Amino acid sequence: MNVRLKAGIVATLSASLALAACGGSDDNSPTNAIAGAQHVLLVSIDGLHQQDLANCVAAKTCPSIAALANNGVTYSNAFTPGLSDSFPGLAALLTGGSPKSAGLFYDVSYDRTLYAPSDTQCTGSQGWNVVFDETTGIDAMNGGDLTHLDGGGAFNPQAIPNAKVNGACTPVYPHNYLKTNTVFEVVKQQMATARTAWADKHAWGYDWVNGPSGKGVDDLARTEINSTDAATGTDYTDVYTHTETFDNIHVQAIINQIDGNDSTGKASVGVPTVFGTNFQTLSVAQKAPSAKGGGYTDAQFTPGPQVAAAIAYADGAIGKMVAELKAKNLFSSTVVIVTSKHGQSPSDHTKLVKNGDTLSALLQANNYLNAQGNFGQAATKTGKLNDGTGLSGTGVVQDDDVGLIWLRDQSQAASAVATLQANLACSATGICADGPQASILSGAALAAKFGDPAQGRAPDIIVQPNPGVIYTSSKSKDAEHGGNAPDDSHLGLLVAFPGLQAATNATTVSTTQVAPTILKSLKLDPALLQSVAAEGTQVLPGLEF
Repeated sequence: MNVRLKAGIVATLSASLALAACGGSDDNSPTNAIAGAQHVLLVSIDGLHQQDLANCVAAKTCPSIAALANNGVTYSNAFTPGLSDSFPGLAALLTGGSPKSAGLFYDVSYDRTLYAPSDTQCTGSQGWNVVFDETTGIDAMNGGDLTHLDGGGAFNPQAIPNAKVNGACTPVYPHNYLKTNTVFEVVKQQMATARTAWADKHAWGYDWVNGPSGKGVDDLARTEINSTDAATGTDYTDVYTHTETFDNIHVQAIINQIDGNDSTGKASVGVPTVFGTNFQTLSVAQKAPSAKGGGYTDAQFTPGPQVAAAIAYADGAIGKMVAELKAKNLFSSTVVIVTSKHGQSPSDHTKLVKNGDTLSALLQANNYLNAQGNFGQAATKTGKLNDGTGLSGTGVVQDDDVGLIWLRDQSQAASAVATLQANLACSATGICADGPQASILSGAALAAKFGDPAQGRAPDIIVQPNPGVIYTSSKSKDAEHGGNAPDDSHLGLLVAFPGLQAATNATTVSTTQVAPTILKSLKLDPALLQSVAAEGTQVLPGLEF
């Protein structure tokens, strides 16, 4: 049996039994209607697999989420659209599009049409390794330390590439990099009094949620998870309990907004129409080495100590938000969506393979990238990203548990694929892609799914290694995300609204369907989203509006 199908069947049964225990049913009748919604709260618990959602409801370890499920539709076969990094994962939720239309493949990517940040006349070589992460804030300028929670309060100009637009050399900020509009932009354009808000893990890299207008989000919390916490001398990702401290900032921001204030709680501005946040605690707990209590204890997603605590934390945080909605008499008019940008792979640590970065090494050894590793931002003078140096026109490989390859010379694509196919084994030099769930995508098949690499943005080759493979030798992480392994892509998804009948919908859906569902619940036309129109994205099934 297909592994994904088998996992979906098991998860569906688990979710169905759990909801039945809560008085739920599989009823997807027209009475499951969202009517009178005035607000939408979107919560992404990064790393939340569908199995996590089903298991915690069944075990009664996430009572706040279970309570939402009592008036909600749980989608037991929800998947990311082909790639599962945070950028394409969130873009799916906010634009209704896959990387093909939204143009986001990873927070570290490449665009052949762009010029280096220092090339303000656009006269040098084209092709830039775009990095919109923690180093997008001005703290990182010249390779500086990340000392401020707000990233320094501005963009790092050395992180902003340039493009020729109508003959003029123009900076490309993260919001310019996104190719299609967002739910925030549509809501603000169509609803005169609407207000929007979002809080995420990087203070300036997530500027793209504003959409191409740059103005989609009224209240974008500028919080940087990789900044140094003065209380500990470390960033907020060192251990999951410290990540809770960071996520609590977002919990308070949401509560402030429910109270009609801005995210800081200092200004009275009104309750947002569409708002939400992202939690990182579970993701950090999943990545932690199993020897330290991270991840899962078996293939059935039985949580280890850290993951169990992280799920309990996220549930408690959601409980606080719901309690505040009720206290302000907003719960009856608010759609609450709980899902994730991505999962984490592998959940079963017996499948874990950390074979080193053999993919990059193979490409370098065969002259598809510089043999010494002098390409993109791997060639910065300080050794840190976005320090104002780096090389343009070099091609790049970005890999975690997937490999995105932008070749230095696109005419070598067929030869590069042949080299990869000749080295599929999990050997000292092989790329660990010799199993039935592994793939090497290129040519017409890649262009159909992700866009034409000749246009500059899409990778030339995408390598999906065997599930469980991570291209690293790091001892600090036993799981990663970014690719299309089942544990990356099969996510929890719950849409809750007072009056909905508890139901499990086993239809295979994409997380891209969340965005049009948000608009439909507010009586707006989903086709106003450019990605929805381009890809024909449908609203989630089992709901009436």
